[in-house]
Amino acid sequence: MILSTPSHPLAHGLSVWSLAPSLLALVAYALAALPGVGALARRALPLAWGFHGVAGLAHLFGIGLVMQGARFGFAPALSATAWMVLAVHAVESRCVPLPGVRRLLAALGGGTLALALLFPGEGGLYPASPWAPLHWMLGLASYGLVAAAVLHAAWLDRAERAMRLRMKKPGLRAEVVAPPPALPLLTLEKLTYRFVWAGFVVLSLALALGVWVTPVWHWDHKTVFSLLGWLVLAGLLAGRQAFGWRGRLATRGLYVGAALLLLAYVGSRFVLEVLLHRTVVSALVGSGGGP
Repeated sequence: MILSTPSHPLAHGLSVWSLAPSLLALVAYALAALPGVGALARRALPLAWGFHGVAGLAHLFGIGLVMQGARFGFAPALSATAWMVLAVHAVESRCVPLPGVRRLLAALGGGTLALALLFPGEGGLYPASPWAPLHWMLGLASYGLVAAAVLHAAWLDRAERAMRLRMKKPGLRAEVVAPPPALPLLTLEKLTYRFVWAGFVVLSLALALGVWVTPVWHWDHKTVFSLLGWLVLAGLLAGRQAFGWRGRLATRGLYVGAALLLLAYVGSRFVLEVLLHRTVVSALVGSGGGP
């Protein structure tokens, strides 16, 4: 195990240092999700992202609680992944135009943050290795990058479906099928698989570091699903290089790989924390590698 957790009732719950910025972030996300493109709605999303990050750090390190230490669970993992997606959007939007995604991203950030407030996860987790925090950060970063790739792939699928439908029915107005894509299809495809490559490289580093710092190897669910997700992404990238895989075949492979990575940590912890109502005494990141 990379992390161990002592049993203490004060290690759970939320402090005012995580609750206050969380509520401020939810209000800002709600403003950003409003229809229209007013100045208030445009400025609310980066403000929400900032409060979201502060809340996540306060929750993760148990700031304001009697027993500190790393704190995590399935909902905080989703919340942190959504925060990473918004960070990617903030950088990307300065380089390429991405209109029409503000409300979707506000709903994603606000929904996952609200879920993290309802299910704050475990508390009092302490790393047994000084490299464990880096392992965790790399795993979380890979989640965010792959999630950004999935979001772009969904836009790509939608644009391709609209294009095929317009070719079959030339008389149908474009806006009836779907709004025109904000980016050319080739540019959107290139961005999608750049995120896949970035997520794959970071995931590979996370897995390699996990193998290195884990004292005892276990073939648990986190390890198996993480390696399966890595293999699917590796096969997708190899197929694109060797055989030119594109379109729905490629995006379906991306969806499968992302789903396996989601099951590796978030899915298993959801079953244990919510469905089985168990206190999980285990590593924050899998014992053997894998976020």
